[in-house]
Amino acid sequence: MTVTRITSVSRRLGIAAAAALVALAVPVTTAHATPSSGISAVELARADIPAGLLPFITGPGKATVREITIAPGGTTGWHFHDGRLIGIVKQGTLTHPGADCKPVVYRQGQLIVEPEGEKNTHVGRNLTSSPVVLDVLYLLPAGKPFFEDAPAPPCDAPR
Repeated sequence: MTVTRITSVSRRLGIAAAAALVALAVPVTTAHATPSSGISAVELARADIPAGLLPFITGPGKATVREITIAPGGTTGWHFHDGRLIGIVKQGTLTHPGADCKPVVYRQGQLIVEPEGEKNTHVGRNLTSSPVVLDVLYLLPAGKPFFEDAPAPPCDAPR
C-alpha cells in the first residue's frame, strides 16, 4: 500500500469516526408511552359485528363489554382507541383530560363517549381515595386492541 493510499484510507476512517461521534452527540427525542397503574378489567360480554353495520368501522368488528376498576391514585396512561367506546361510571369519580389536558370530570351515573383515532388521545385518572368502576362497551375493528398507548401531550405536566 502506498503512503497516498494509506492517507486516503485514514482520512475516510477519520471522517466516519467524526460522523459517528456527531450522531451520538445529537440528542434523540423519542415520545414514550405513559404506563398505566392500578387498573384491572373483567370481560363481561363479547360479540362479532358484521361488516357494514357501523359506519365508523371498516370491515368486520367486535363489541366487548368490560368492567374496569381504577384504584385510588391509578391511571390508564395516555392512550387512544381504534373504535368508539361508550361507558358509564358505575362508582366513583373519573378525571379524564384529553389531548388539550383540560380535565373533564365524570361522576357516578354519567355517560362517557370516546371517539376513535389518535387525535382523541386521553387519560383516565382516579384522583380520589375510592375506586372508580366503569362499565365500558368497546366497538372496535376486528383484530384491534382495546387501546393503543400514546405519549403524554406537551401540556401534561410530569406527575
